[in-house]
Amino acid sequence: MNREYHRWQSPSLGRDMEMLVFGHAGARVLVFPTSQGRYFEWEDRGMIQALGEHLNNGWLQLFCVDSVDAESWYARHKHPHQRAIRQFEYENYLLREVLPFSQSRNPNPFLIGVGASFGAYHAVNTAFRHPHLFGRVIGLSGMYDIREQTYEYYDDAVRALNPSHYVSDIHDHGHLEAMRRMDIILATGETDPFVDNNRYLSGILWEKGVGNALRLWDGWSHDWPYWMKMVRTYIGGSD
Repeated sequence: MNREYHRWQSPSLGRDMEMLVFGHAGARVLVFPTSQGRYFEWEDRGMIQALGEHLNNGWLQLFCVDSVDAESWYARHKHPHQRAIRQFEYENYLLREVLPFSQSRNPNPFLIGVGASFGAYHAVNTAFRHPHLFGRVIGLSGMYDIREQTYEYYDDAVRALNPSHYVSDIHDHGHLEAMRRMDIILATGETDPFVDNNRYLSGILWEKGVGNALRLWDGWSHDWPYWMKMVRTYIGGSD
């Protein structure tokens, strides 16, 4: 299996950022780690091995990015507005650096965003804010109301990064049509603490005419063995 390590000084973030690439062809997959996780997490946790057939056959190429959660939403010493600003800078890193890099390595136009737990927030938030870039997004055991991290503090910057609220504010026809063309898969356990948030997000998407697949798994299902099964189930489609 092709495996590549990359590191560069990010103009968007003002520091070095690291990444692992797995596979040689196929749909490009932007992979986010869990809360404050690192770019090597999916490899360490067996997720790469779980997708070995897809990678070896050239069906997928994974771009596993690092997080800056400790500088953004998990930086408790910062005011929530400043945490949101750092999240915007992280988004610029993804859009202006990571995605062009992925296209330089692989011209396949189909892009999938995926993450588990807090990585699901990153995947869904990025895809919903820029749906014209994505063909599919998969959130595994995600939490999509960022006020969980701001202790209910709210301003325009925080709201702009909160899928549970800004989806209702989207009225632009082109933006909504791009979301409607995207495969949206929200998978979580029936007893996951954030299952109601998943149901709520699915519901407001449907209210906007945006189809999505809400998939509820037995029990808690909030751990790597479950996420391995989920990602194998949904990486190629919505069922």
